[in-house]
Amino acid sequence: MFNNIIKPFRLKKGDSIAIVSLSNGILGEDFCKYQLEIGTKRLEEFGLKVKFMNNTLKGEEYIKSNPQKRAEDLKQAFLDKDVKIIMSAIGGDDSYKIIPYLMNDEFKSIVQNNPKIFIGYSDTTNIHLFLTKLGVSTIYGHAFLTDIAELDTRMLEYTKKSFLSLFENFESYEILSSNTWFEERKSFDKSEYKQPRVEHIEKVGYEFINFKKPLEGILYGGCLESFYSIFTSDRYNDQTEVFEKYNILPTLDEWKKIVLFLETSEEKPNEITFKNMLKEFEKRDILKNVKCLILGKPQDNIYYDEYKKILLKYSQKYNLPIVLNINFGHSYPKNIIPYAINVKLDNYSKIIKAIERILKS
Repeated sequence: MFNNIIKPFRLKKGDSIAIVSLSNGILGEDFCKYQLEIGTKRLEEFGLKVKFMNNTLKGEEYIKSNPQKRAEDLKQAFLDKDVKIIMSAIGGDDSYKIIPYLMNDEFKSIVQNNPKIFIGYSDTTNIHLFLTKLGVSTIYGHAFLTDIAELDTRMLEYTKKSFLSLFENFESYEILSSNTWFEERKSFDKSEYKQPRVEHIEKVGYEFINFKKPLEGILYGGCLESFYSIFTSDRYNDQTEVFEKYNILPTLDEWKKIVLFLETSEEKPNEITFKNMLKEFEKRDILKNVKCLILGKPQDNIYYDEYKKILLKYSQKYNLPIVLNINFGHSYPKNIIPYAINVKLDNYSKIIKAIERILKS
């Protein structure tokens, strides 16, 4: 799976960005128009030309009912020669439904011959895993509605900086800890416009657990709840079948090369649910075989200590190195995590760094 991975090119001013609704179609609803305008303006200020694919803005009901149209949008975005980055509008819960429409030699050829940055998080995990299977590196990172269209007068600075790194061509990319973190908003209506999020000073930073020395591995992972649904079909009864039919997940030998990154969603699973979700990884011998587990900072920092206590037991049981409190996924602010890229985790300097270019010039 990880041999000869194709990397996308870095962004340049004048490039086009395609926004796709691969799961939830909320971006097309009237009550999101002001956020649509905010996000579009910001992307244009970065020097990007913004394209909304044919079905992106058709609303929740249409998007929900037409997975084949979502698949068409993703295909057309990859075919568009002007588009250099494809961004998920937002997450959802059923992006996997587009996979059967795209798991074919034609789409694989399109993706491999038209490498582009693909970025998003949450339920978009399903599409990241699918594209990784097709042999391309993607980015677990920003979504249009939650990050680019931040309701404050500007994007969160750390989030903005990590997005703008996609215009650079670093020989290596360090995933730095943020000095602050922000609470999720209680509301997203117009009354929140230009209102800052509640901000906190970061008191912990990265926590390295059970490291004997620095280690290296290949980044792979996503949203914990998405993996749980892939393993159990808890939301839709055919999700596991889709992933098994197309052999999307790594083999056991491939898991042995992986630094597994996971993060919890806005559902904020309590410690019992969190433990039950991790058991699904344990059942499949994943926790016993991966090189390391890195866990994203929980949204609003909730259940941090409870999660840590559970993970300490797994760390001891499997001699598993773990890093906690990484800024990605559903927490704010957020960084980018590239798939299928070699990473080094240094417990002495507390540095997490991709040790190869994540993008081509």
